[in-house]
Amino acid sequence: MLPISPSFQIGPLTIHLYGVIIVIGAIAAGILTSIEAKRKGDDPEHVWNIVTWCLLAGILGARVYHVLSSPQGSAIGFRYYFITNPFETVHVFGLSFPFPTALMIWNGGLGIYGGIAGGVLALGIYAWRNHLPLARWLDNGAPGLILAQAIGRWGNFLNQELYGPPTTLPWGIPIDAQHRLPIYADLSRFPVETTRFHPLFLYESLWNLSGCLVLLFVARRLRLCDGDVFCSYLIFYGLGRLLVESLRPDAWLIGNIPAAQIFSALFIILGAAIIVLRRRPNGEQAPETGM
Repeated sequence: MLPISPSFQIGPLTIHLYGVIIVIGAIAAGILTSIEAKRKGDDPEHVWNIVTWCLLAGILGARVYHVLSSPQGSAIGFRYYFITNPFETVHVFGLSFPFPTALMIWNGGLGIYGGIAGGVLALGIYAWRNHLPLARWLDNGAPGLILAQAIGRWGNFLNQELYGPPTTLPWGIPIDAQHRLPIYADLSRFPVETTRFHPLFLYESLWNLSGCLVLLFVARRLRLCDGDVFCSYLIFYGLGRLLVESLRPDAWLIGNIPAAQIFSALFIILGAAIIVLRRRPNGEQAPETGM
């Protein structure tokens, strides 16, 4: 059994540690984005407004992605949220009332691709309203975004989720019986005491952490066009997620392909295409300044 509880009480409030991890990731992203903005001569006063709006929109987008998905081997998916169990009773300060299950982010999951889409949309709106260059601010935020993802994956560790098939490797992790996917629920074949699983959350966290370092190196050492760092993020994160999803037994499938691998491939293609097309003779852009 994992030794860390996923939540704790402060009076009538339940504090979920996954939420704490998300907030820590957002703070780390904000700090790193402030550093990048100052380095390039941009106004860092915008950073925390951007982080706030991107966090809220990102959580909403991530939840939408999750409730629309239908992971293999799980009863929790689109049908559960909208047909089987659309409402649950919640209790707040002595009051009881029905609440949409799809909006209960503390009782379910989040999908990172929806979170990225929501965050980018929020940044686009903020940049438009404040007359900021969107591509430049996408670059400012890209290293912080992938750092936040590296931190956020540890919420999966607390929830005993995002693990792969059984392994005998020394870094395999135990998974309690109540958190097992149906294919691993037979304790005669996969005893709780001895069975260990690939920690996919750890693989992705380490990949994202290395991605943060790569993006910082690229931003500082190469002559780039505005938007190139964010495009590099799309390529780097997409490659890592392609690999992780190949080990995931509970992936949401579109046809016979994990949906996350489809979105990852689109990320890679989009990022590479923008970088290449902008460097054609008729689409060349001057490198950014303020390096």
